[in-house]
Amino acid sequence: MATVAELQEKLRRPLAAELAAGCTDRVVAGGVEKLLASPLGNPFPKVREALAGYAGLDPAAREAALTQALELLSGRTRAAPARAAVRKAPPPAEPGTRLAVDAPVDRLDAGPGGARKLQSLGLHQLRDVLHAYPHRHEDRRALPDLSEVEEGQKVTVEGRVVSKHRRTPRPGMLILEVVLETPSGGRVKATWFNQPWVEKQLREGARLVLTGRAKKFGRSVQLGVEHLETVEAAQESLSTGRIVGVYDSKEGISQEFLRRAAYRALQAAPLDDYLPAHWRRQYEVTDLGDALWGIHFPADETHLSRADKRLRFDEYLFLELRMLLQGEDAVLQGKRFEARGEDIHRFEQALPFRFTNAQRRVLLEITDDMRSDRQMARLVQGDVGSGKTAVAACALYLAVRDGYQGALMAPTEILARQHFTNLVNYLGPLDVRVGLLIGAMTPKAKLEMQTRIAQGEVDVVVGTQALIQENVQFDHLGLAVVDEEHRFGVQQRRKLLQSRPDVLVMSATPIPRSLALTAYGDLELSIIDELPPGRTPIETKLIQDTHRTQAYGFVMRQIREGRQAFVVTSLIEESDTLELLAATQLADDLRVILPEARIDLLHGKMSAAEKDHVMERFRAREFDVLVSTTVIEVGVDVPNATVMVIENAERFGLAQLHQLRGRVGRGSAQSYCVLIAGEHTQKTRKRLKIIEGSTDGFVIAEADLKLRGPGELRGTRQSGIPDLRLADLANDAEIIERARELAKHILAHDPKLEHPRLQYLRSELQSRSQSVAFREVI
Repeated sequence: MATVAELQEKLRRPLAAELAAGCTDRVVAGGVEKLLASPLGNPFPKVREALAGYAGLDPAAREAALTQALELLSGRTRAAPARAAVRKAPPPAEPGTRLAVDAPVDRLDAGPGGARKLQSLGLHQLRDVLHAYPHRHEDRRALPDLSEVEEGQKVTVEGRVVSKHRRTPRPGMLILEVVLETPSGGRVKATWFNQPWVEKQLREGARLVLTGRAKKFGRSVQLGVEHLETVEAAQESLSTGRIVGVYDSKEGISQEFLRRAAYRALQAAPLDDYLPAHWRRQYEVTDLGDALWGIHFPADETHLSRADKRLRFDEYLFLELRMLLQGEDAVLQGKRFEARGEDIHRFEQALPFRFTNAQRRVLLEITDDMRSDRQMARLVQGDVGSGKTAVAACALYLAVRDGYQGALMAPTEILARQHFTNLVNYLGPLDVRVGLLIGAMTPKAKLEMQTRIAQGEVDVVVGTQALIQENVQFDHLGLAVVDEEHRFGVQQRRKLLQSRPDVLVMSATPIPRSLALTAYGDLELSIIDELPPGRTPIETKLIQDTHRTQAYGFVMRQIREGRQAFVVTSLIEESDTLELLAATQLADDLRVILPEARIDLLHGKMSAAEKDHVMERFRAREFDVLVSTTVIEVGVDVPNATVMVIENAERFGLAQLHQLRGRVGRGSAQSYCVLIAGEHTQKTRKRLKIIEGSTDGFVIAEADLKLRGPGELRGTRQSGIPDLRLADLANDAEIIERARELAKHILAHDPKLEHPRLQYLRSELQSRSQSVAFREVI
C-alpha cells in the first residue's frame, strides 16, 4: 500500500505539469477536477478545496490556486491568498457581438451544451476554435454528371426522389433505398442501413442533397449515404454544397456542430492581422482573416490553397521565433576570430588528403561566422565518412591560432577516445596540444588534466560530460564542438557555453533540411553532402527470412577471411527485459548456426562502462560477431567489421537502417549490409528497396520523412518540434526557410519584440506558447 508521501508525489507531478503548461486544464486527462475526484485526491481535502471549481477560473486564478495546492502538498503553508469566488460561466454573447480572441468559449453562441462540448475537445478560448483547423476537406459541391465517378469515390449529388423502397431482409435489419434523379437526367440509387429516423425525409418528390461513397454496378451508380440534407436546408448549410472541413472530434460531437462553432467564432472574432501589410507582400501571403475563413470555409480550391500557405507560414514563423528566443545563444556576443586563409591552407597541407568541395563550402560558412562578433551557433550535418571531424578540427586549429582554447564534447567515452585519436593525428603535427578528460580516468589523472586546462597548458580538450562538471575551468575557451548534440540536454549544452564560445554542432544523423531547420531552430545549418573520392560504397542486399541460412553462410565466409560482423535485432515493443531476451536468444541461435565463430553480446541493460568494454574487445578482434540491439553507438569505428546483418529490418525506419549500415565500411575492404525481412508485404518490400538502392543518407531521410512523418522519424518530444497542425515537413523546406528568414530579421531589429507595431505579434506568440517559463523569456 502506498505511503502518504508516495501519494503526495503522485498528485504533485500532474499538478506541477499543469502549472508549467500555462494552467490550460489540458495536461491531465479529463481535467484537474476529475483528477481530484479520483481516489488519488481523497487523502488531501485541503488540496481539493484549493482547486475547487478550477475549470471555471481565469488563468491568473488557476495559477494562484495551483501554487497554493502545490505548497500544501509540499508541507509548506502560508496564509491563503484571497481568491475570487468560483464564477459561473457568463451568458453567451448576442449574435453579432464582437468578442476578444481570448474570450472563453462560454461567450460563443454554440447552442445548448456547446461550450461544454468544445471544452471537452480542449477548446477553451475563441482562439482555440479559430485555430482548430480541419484535418482534411471534402468537396461536397454537387456533381451534375455521375458518368465519370470512380469506385469508392466520395461524391455529393443533388436530385429529386422518384421512388422509395423499404426492406427488412431479416429481423433487426432495415434497408431504405431511394432512386434520385439528378438535374442532368441521370439516376442514382441511394441506400441507408438501420437508420429509421431518415425515412420521413425520403418522400417521393423531395429534393435532396446526398453525400456518400459510390459503388459502380456496370453503368449504374449506388451511393452509401453518409450525409443527407434537403435542398432548402442545404442552401443555408455549412455541411454541403461547398468544400467542407472535417474536424478532429469524438463520440457525441457532430461535424455539423463543429462547423457551426467555427462559423460563429469567425463571425465574432476581430481577425486583426499580427503581420504588417509590407511583410505580407514581401512573403506573398494573404491576410489572416482571409486565411482563417479559407481554411474553415473555402470558396474554392484557390482560396483553400491561399489559406493553407498563410497558416503554415505562421506555424513555422512562431516556431522559429520561439526557438530563437529560447535559445538565447542567437543574440549573444561571441568571440571574434581572425580565421586567416593561410592558417586554413597550412592545416590542409598537413592532412593526408585534400578537402572535398562540400567540406570547403562548409568551412567557408564556419569561418564567416567565426569572423563575426555574434556567437556562432551552427549545425554541421554529414553522412558517415563525409569528413565532419576534419572540418571541426580545422575550426579548432583556427581558434588555437588566435590564442583561444577549444573543446570537443562527445556523448560516450568510446567516442571521446576516438575523437581524441583523430584530433591528435590532425593537430599534433601542427604543435597543438590535445588533452582527454573522461569519467574513467583515475582521480589523479583527472585532477592533473583539470589543472592543465585551467592554466592554459592544453589547447584542445576532448571529453564527455566530464567537461561540464563544476571543477572544470577553461583558461580561455573560444570554440566548443558538440558531437551528436541531440544526445545531450539543453542545460548540459548551455553549461559548456557559459563563457560564450562559438558553438559548432556535428551530427552524422542525416535528416531532411526541412526537419533540421525546425529541430535545430536556434542553429544555422551546413550540410556536407559529398563523400571523399575513393570510398567503396557498401553493398546492400534485401532478403526474406526464409533465406537466413544463406545470409549467415556469407557471414561465415567473411569471418574465415579474417573479417568481423555485426548482427542487430529489433523488437516490436520497447522493453529492456524483452530486449535482453531477444538479443540473448539470437546470440544462442547464431552459436548453433556459426559454430566456428566467436560471438558476444551488447544490449541496453549494460552500463556505459560495460558497453565500452565490449566494443573495445570487438575493435581488438577478440571475437568475430557482435550481436546487438540498436544501442550500437553512432560513429564508433571498427575498421575490420565488413558485414552488418539486420534481423526483422521492416521494424526499423529507413534513416535508422542507414545509420546501422554505417557501422561497417569504415576500413579499406569492401563491406556489406544484409537486410532480413520477416514481413513480406509489397509495401514493406517497396520501403526497404529504398535502402537497398541508395547509400545517400539525405535521400533516404527524405523518403523516411514522407513515409513515417516527423514524429516517428526523430520523436517530436526529443527534437522540440511541437504539434504542427498544417505543416508538411516532407515538402516545406522553402516555406520554413522564408519563415526563419523573417523571424531572424524581426529579432535582429527588435530582440524583445518591444516596438508598438509588434505588440500584437508578441501577444500572439505568448498566447501560442504553452509554457509559463517561455512567456518569461519575452
